[in-house]
Amino acid sequence: MISAQHDLELISLTKRYGETVAVNAINHHFTAGTYACLLGPSGCGKSSTLRMIAGHESVSGGTIVLSGREIAALPPAGRGTAMMFQNYALFPHLSVLDNVAFSLKMKGAETAERHRAAREMLELVDMSDFADRRPAQLSGGQQQRVALARALITRPQVLLLDEPLSALDPFLRIRMRGELKKLQRELGISFIHVTHGQDEALALADEIVVMNNAVIEQAGPAREVFNAPRTEFVARFIGGHNIVATPRGSFALRSDAIRVVGSSEVRVVEASVINVEYQGAHVALTARTAEEQDVTALVPESEFFSNPRSPGDPVGLTWDDVDLHALQTKEPTKEIHA
Repeated sequence: MISAQHDLELISLTKRYGETVAVNAINHHFTAGTYACLLGPSGCGKSSTLRMIAGHESVSGGTIVLSGREIAALPPAGRGTAMMFQNYALFPHLSVLDNVAFSLKMKGAETAERHRAAREMLELVDMSDFADRRPAQLSGGQQQRVALARALITRPQVLLLDEPLSALDPFLRIRMRGELKKLQRELGISFIHVTHGQDEALALADEIVVMNNAVIEQAGPAREVFNAPRTEFVARFIGGHNIVATPRGSFALRSDAIRVVGSSEVRVVEASVINVEYQGAHVALTARTAEEQDVTALVPESEFFSNPRSPGDPVGLTWDDVDLHALQTKEPTKEIHA
């Protein structure tokens, strides 16, 4: 069992839709006060997992334990969780203040009490000056803050966020990442955030839970998952890695650990450039080896432009063995011979 704090534990949690298994007997322990991201491609089971925790999907098998009590059979309002939906789901006919206060109204709170609590929440998310506006009069970022305030007014032990940044433009998305993390630290409660964006998960999460095909492929601190992926799927999905095979096995190799040299130098993999992409501080150079495997190297901008390459040019690729990270191999990978 979990500790007496507001830890959350998923025990053999399963969700079936007819013959389809969306979540397959997963087990995971979320420590209280953690910002966790459920990361994975569409259809991997992450949103179904979040909705089961929230009580918006029934549990087909297993259970959910929060603060030492099973909550899988409880209604959403009785669980100690709150959910912020992807589309924010604000009531267009209500003011910002009444949107935030709505759940307290449903619980029978008096007008003065619920408005006082709503104003506290609006102050927390820096939206006090917009209390009398309607949602249509707000920007996307402002609507998100209102949705956050509405979710937090019930004082949940765990806040559940379903793709909360997907509706925002790239600039605002980055800004709101910082605000979400700051808010989580100030409140000290657990945030569980579903996303398919690797950059978003790495920027926000204390812990990343990578899901694939209805199961958890890997979970751990963000830096650990990035630097030490266990499987080929995690290495590819988390980004920034190449998969290479040597006579010693299959390995993940970070793109920034590969050096591009002359094709005639000793101990190199000979390859031919197939794509060059300028990315600001570095250039992503992708080359194809004789074994028909594509490998991407991140070359510092100044280094690349001092000796630029173009598609079709021969190059040599080299790396240090210490940068090779062994993977759990599920299927054969073509070997690269240096």
